[in-house]
Amino acid sequence: MEEIVYSPYFGIALSILAFGIGVKLHQKWKTPLCNPLIVAIVLVAAILLLFKIPYEAYNVGGEIINMFLAPATACLAVAVYSKLAILKQYWLPILVGCTAGSGASMASVYAMCRLFHLDESLQVSLLPKSVTTPIAVSVAESAGGVVPITVVAVIFTGILGSIVAPLLIRLFRVSDPVAAGLAIGASSHAMGTSKAIELGEVEGAMSGLAIGICGMITVLLSLLIL
Repeated sequence: MEEIVYSPYFGIALSILAFGIGVKLHQKWKTPLCNPLIVAIVLVAAILLLFKIPYEAYNVGGEIINMFLAPATACLAVAVYSKLAILKQYWLPILVGCTAGSGASMASVYAMCRLFHLDESLQVSLLPKSVTTPIAVSVAESAGGVVPITVVAVIFTGILGSIVAPLLIRLFRVSDPVAAGLAIGASSHAMGTSKAIELGEVEGAMSGLAIGICGMITVLLSLLIL
């Protein structure tokens, strides 16, 4: 049994299976509570606890999955390139909006951490919470942050954004699909983008574009702050 759980294939297979179940549940019920990532986390954690499997054993395969984070980050350039026409037309509002979104996110985290006197490592871990996981992990890791905390913060931010984004758009009467998409992508990365796609094609495209641009802006801002 020990040979099986410490095999890299175990962690990889368990992750894919749990995420696949999450996708099926989300397709059936279409609710944020059935987000594939949430379902996968709950299922993997439950299996590890139920069968008393050490996290280190699971992470043997998990580290292999982590190897794909860097290529996934590079793939964000494809989203930017595919929407090059929109980017050329609205380049100034997009740049200003994404910079404001990234700056507001990092400034609010910094202020809250100072207010509650949190440890510097926690502050570094939480600063990139509004960008996609590969970029957030890279920023936190290079600055000495706690990567698991960063991952949890990114996931929580994405889930919260996907839930409240449609409500806020209606509340503030945001009628421009470009503005709506940028706001969702800048604040809640890929999870928010999945909800933006449901709102409309333009919203989804602009949200995906914001992921890449906000990721680059966050990296640049982190170099100045950290």
